[in-house]
Amino acid sequence: MPVQVGGSKEADPRAARVLDLSPTAVVGDKARASSKKNRRRHKKASSPADAAASSISPMQRLFDTSREVFANSYPGFVPPPDAVARLSGLLNELKPRDVRVAPSMSVFKHADPKSPPPVTYLHFYDSSEFSFGIFCLPKSAVIPLHNHPGMTVFSKILFGSMHLKSYDWAKSLPDSNDNALQNSDGARLARVNTDAVFDASSETVVLYPENGGNLHCFTALTPCAVLDVMGPPYNRDEGRDCEYYSESLYSGSCGGDEQFSWLKEVHSTFEMQGIKMEQNFVL
Repeated sequence: MPVQVGGSKEADPRAARVLDLSPTAVVGDKARASSKKNRRRHKKASSPADAAASSISPMQRLFDTSREVFANSYPGFVPPPDAVARLSGLLNELKPRDVRVAPSMSVFKHADPKSPPPVTYLHFYDSSEFSFGIFCLPKSAVIPLHNHPGMTVFSKILFGSMHLKSYDWAKSLPDSNDNALQNSDGARLARVNTDAVFDASSETVVLYPENGGNLHCFTALTPCAVLDVMGPPYNRDEGRDCEYYSESLYSGSCGGDEQFSWLKEVHSTFEMQGIKMEQNFVL
């Protein structure tokens, strides 16, 4: 989906200054107390490999794994099952403190009841193979129904709860008396993949180019943060722009079917504030 970072709409780099992303600001007194205890503990001998592994930051590990999973990705690319499991497992273990986000940050607040809660995207990395960042949603914020053309996307809720509804394009008709997957209004038939509430205890959700809920929308029930790793990223020049859709219930000759909806592409004014985060990844 369009974000005002790294494209025709460049985010104001000064915006990052309003975010207190220091480890102490996010982790707080518990981290400081734990650090003191660790210093008092007797240091055990460890192998050079263990020492090297422990020194890698969670964000560097995420970058390294994502780069391996999406190496040489292309539109329609689907990582092999073992790679999906590896990246999903890493994301499942990720904590807010690992990426330096917390509900107390200003991007999760909404002070103006007359306007929709804004969505902010913390942009960490982008290449032709993959990108990743964190969507920050105040309570009641909505990311409208949109697609991910030719993309595989890993989504993990770091904190908060949200309602997720997703669709895949229907490949068969729910009613044998109907004979079209597209109606006269230009809408296409889609089947519901997911319609449920997710929170930080939920495992990573993975959508694929042709299934897994490639079209989805988010509604924040509480302030929440969602980390996305996607590959390959949107590319308007290559014809893979983000498209938004309206929903209308499907009704066949045998009546309605809640598992199906007509989705019609619509113009959307939805935009997100993008903040480019400084990261010194070891390439």
